[in-house]
Amino acid sequence: MTIRRPAAEQPRVRRRFRTDAPSRSRDEASERPREQRSEQPSERSPAAKPEPAPERARGELTAVTAGGVGLRHIAELTTKGVEGVTSVAPSDGGWVVEVEVVEDRRIPSSGDILALYQVQIDKEGSLLSYRRIRRYKRANAEYSEAY
Repeated sequence: MTIRRPAAEQPRVRRRFRTDAPSRSRDEASERPREQRSEQPSERSPAAKPEPAPERARGELTAVTAGGVGLRHIAELTTKGVEGVTSVAPSDGGWVVEVEVVEDRRIPSSGDILALYQVQIDKEGSLLSYRRIRRYKRANAEYSEAY
């Protein structure tokens, strides 16, 4: 059995917390003012700058931006909670994006009804068409059972 002492009798433990204050270490770099420090690449990072992304035509989407645009279109059109983008594929003159949406929330969440929407957008991100491909319970998502 352990005996607990009142808080006033407990030994004080000094804890160190991170602060935004500058470090008080003794190495040269930290003793110099911030303005005088030279920006040198660290030994672990490569000295060369990363190559810039290839130039794209103005307004043309990448796969990443096409996924985000498709997700926003579905969120606006359905006004339901989106789970995320499940696939992005190039198509003739644009992109095909599939987005998973929560159609009906239930308790427990394994009973939620989800839907998979397919969005077609052009190269500039304008919506061409969308449709619901399938509906299913979250718990049955692996078995591809339609609801």
